[in-house]
Amino acid sequence: MSTIIYTRTDESPLMATYSLKPIVEAYAKAGGIDVETRDISLAHRILAEFGLASDDLAELGALAKKPEANIVKLPNISASVPQLEKAIAELQAAGYDIPNFEDAEDKYSNVKGSAVNPVLREGNSDRRAPQAVKNFARKHPHTMGEWSADSKTAVATMDDHDFRHNEQSVIMPADDTLTIVLKTADGEKEFKKVPVLAGEVVDSTFMSARALDAFLAEQLARADKEGILFSVHLKATMMKVSDPIMFGHVVRTYFADVYEKYGEELLAAGLNGENGLGSVIEGLSELEHGEEIRDAIATRLADGPALAMVNSDKGITNLHVPSDVIVDASMPAMIRTSGHMWNADGQEQDTLAVLPDSCYAGVYQAVIDDCKENGAFDPTTMGTVPNVGLMAQKAEEYGSHDKTFKVPADGTVEVRNSAGEVLMSHEVEAGDIWRACQAKDAPIRDWVQLAVRRSRESGMPAIFWLDPERAHDRNMKTLVEKYLADEDTDGLDISILSPVEATKKSVERIRRGEDTISVTGNVLRDYNTDLFPILEVGTSAKMLSIVPLMAGGGLFETGAGGSAPKLVQQLFEENHLRWDSLGEFMALAESLRKAGSETLATALEAATEKLLSEGKSPKRNAGENDNRGSHFWLARYWAEALADGELKDTFAPVAEKLAANSDQIEKELLEVQGSPVDLGGYYFPDEEKTTAVMRPSATFNEIIDAI
Repeated sequence: MSTIIYTRTDESPLMATYSLKPIVEAYAKAGGIDVETRDISLAHRILAEFGLASDDLAELGALAKKPEANIVKLPNISASVPQLEKAIAELQAAGYDIPNFEDAEDKYSNVKGSAVNPVLREGNSDRRAPQAVKNFARKHPHTMGEWSADSKTAVATMDDHDFRHNEQSVIMPADDTLTIVLKTADGEKEFKKVPVLAGEVVDSTFMSARALDAFLAEQLARADKEGILFSVHLKATMMKVSDPIMFGHVVRTYFADVYEKYGEELLAAGLNGENGLGSVIEGLSELEHGEEIRDAIATRLADGPALAMVNSDKGITNLHVPSDVIVDASMPAMIRTSGHMWNADGQEQDTLAVLPDSCYAGVYQAVIDDCKENGAFDPTTMGTVPNVGLMAQKAEEYGSHDKTFKVPADGTVEVRNSAGEVLMSHEVEAGDIWRACQAKDAPIRDWVQLAVRRSRESGMPAIFWLDPERAHDRNMKTLVEKYLADEDTDGLDISILSPVEATKKSVERIRRGEDTISVTGNVLRDYNTDLFPILEVGTSAKMLSIVPLMAGGGLFETGAGGSAPKLVQQLFEENHLRWDSLGEFMALAESLRKAGSETLATALEAATEKLLSEGKSPKRNAGENDNRGSHFWLARYWAEALADGELKDTFAPVAEKLAANSDQIEKELLEVQGSPVDLGGYYFPDEEKTTAVMRPSATFNEIIDAI
């Protein structure tokens, strides 16, 4: 019997799992497929780190390197420090003897940031909008805000002294072990030894803290002068070292007068802004001058440049929580909303979007420029930009790994080979952010092959997005050209353009209804697989994300989780979960196909398309169809699609019962909505309580559990 491993994760996807997985287990079992669960939620990973739970993530990481791997991977929390601290407190309250964050930072660093994806992604990414989703978006377009040519919205980014401009890169001639060393006036400090393989691309770079502060001060003055909102767009979750440091610089620069007067007291208490303004404010009650500082912060917020708001009603600014504004989700949402973000009065306003590092900021500016010139995109006619992304074997894991450092003293950071030769070198100052990354040769070759295969299968042109101004991308271009020469590309349109030029060309084609594959590195993969889907179909959660694992197995990802925190709050407050499991349906169909059941897969795809066409996706408001209702309708349509085939003896009666009891099931699903619910926890919900909330229809449960 084939086995599918289903992952248990966090927030909205976890809630949806309680409702959907019993259906999946029942249908799959009828088709001769076992569905097992592995827990990679933040809470479970914390417990595993201290030996209090099984290390399911490590088990899945080993499985991903085997040909039999068949993993359905739901979105999980990439934890920032504030999220970690809340999860720790919840587990402690549940009786688990685990230390506070500050008492075991080294242990908790193993679950901070993007700790899951690099372990599981033993293949490169093939991500696209399924045709059924595109068809639905064309017939039922999502809202797009109007753009005007005189919009003041713009992207601000550094023009020197950042990661892009300081980058150095080498292609390793042989297997080796590199050493990262900081040379100072007081001697040498070894940061890290890094094993590398022949053909591996290794980079190093740094961002100047001094230049960052100057840049941020200029942008605050610019936003104030132009009368537009100031917003910073980082990824302080996945980029767990570099971006929290940058976030702290933004907070300290905005409140420069506060830190000038009270900085010694604030910094001594660890209130440096890296965990957000909210954490600074929370910590003031412990300080001698806490109330004075609180007043000074309030004065600055009132008198300083207007900040974009995460929640205007609650006074939550762009600077309050690092994990609230994640660049890959926040930038396309802003572009979709006329280039606006929300101000303190709850009104839309033009925005200065600050992306300090210039590696990919130009991509967003190019889209904004196009919208100013041509207006908003039209979902009823626009083409699509699927992505083939390099990510296998931790390729290009910028910022989320153990090769990113805050420089402790002025000096020179050198990357040396085992013979002591200096391969890369940077003059740095205390406080600078230095980082390195790797991309192994085999994943790069596999990435090129996947791009060629997808171009041939789809008939779409493919563009490799590589920046000639970046040392890393120049080396990648050399390898791409080398490996393309080994492939059959006759009749294919495959090119290499800078990210800005690739954006312009892709956007031009989108407006003509034409499709273009973006072939990108890891970080830009993350950005593009939110940017284009949000513009095309309204959300990245509806994407089909397949990871053909290099060992022959399959990892099927279910879409982005950017809206997961916001939507699960509605469940707590109103017992209504708006989370759409559509991406999960798409991923599951491919997983079932991989497991050998074309019957189940084809029927699920038919059911998914019918669910869309019949308007049974989750609705916005309590009292309407929600995530649980969409699962019921999927189960009904899936059973109906199976009722005429080889599994008809099992599913014809199921389809009949679901149809006959539809009114009663809908009634039971809707009547529970409208009031707050107690799940027993946010990061570590109670099993019994959550099951009761997410499976409220006794009639539906009885039919499914009897299969």
